[in-house]
Amino acid sequence: KVVIVTGAAQGIGFGIAEMLAREGGRVIVADKQADKGEAAAQAIRAAGGQAIFQLTDVTRESDCAALVAEAVQRFGRLDGLVNNAGWFPRATLEETTTEFWEAVMNVNVRSAFYCCKYAIPAMQRARGGSIVNIGSVHGLQASANLVAYGAAKGALLNLTRTLAGAYAGDRIRCNYLIPGWVMSEGEIALAQSRGVDVDELRAQGAKQPFGRHQTPQDTAYAVVYLISDESSQVTGSIFHIDAGMSSLIFNRRHLA
Repeated sequence: KVVIVTGAAQGIGFGIAEMLAREGGRVIVADKQADKGEAAAQAIRAAGGQAIFQLTDVTRESDCAALVAEAVQRFGRLDGLVNNAGWFPRATLEETTTEFWEAVMNVNVRSAFYCCKYAIPAMQRARGGSIVNIGSVHGLQASANLVAYGAAKGALLNLTRTLAGAYAGDRIRCNYLIPGWVMSEGEIALAQSRGVDVDELRAQGAKQPFGRHQTPQDTAYAVVYLISDESSQVTGSIFHIDAGMSSLIFNRRHLA
């Protein structure tokens, strides 16, 4: 299958792209980081997979249109789209400016809207396809310091379920996948910006119910399933790959 993965230069996105290629997929690595994106595609090719890099700012409609066009031109079709690109800065309601709100919405929701807008017609021509939107537990109930991010991921969930219903007749599926606390480059950078070093972050992971942070590969296994024909009857679903994090959060709030 031919699959676009956004935000695939590193972290969860790269883990997804790498595993899709390992399973025989032809992958378009999309990212705005030129050097890291090309290196990611090269690493996949060096391991025997098929991948190309497309420089893409997913907040720009023209870039998303060009991304889909390049996938179709290079590989003749488009079968899958993984909307992974995201940004999760902290801010309470009082701290959230209009500019901050719009920036978070642009990266986490507008990007998926643009990519779906151009990917779905290509999937219709291919007579089917699968879209996986990488969501968050905060799309169900956000923390007080993630007001904009939670709203964005909640909107992404609604978009997912809307598209699942709207395009079921075209055999285009759309699902929402919730990773857990993933030890990615972005998470490490965020922790360090808050004065938490890598060793302390690992120690926090060891205190989780399953004894560790999730990995990009944990998410990637689920994405491979959702892109594949083995999930041909799965659409409009929420997939939790979060080691029970969402249930624990809701239970703690309820008990409090």
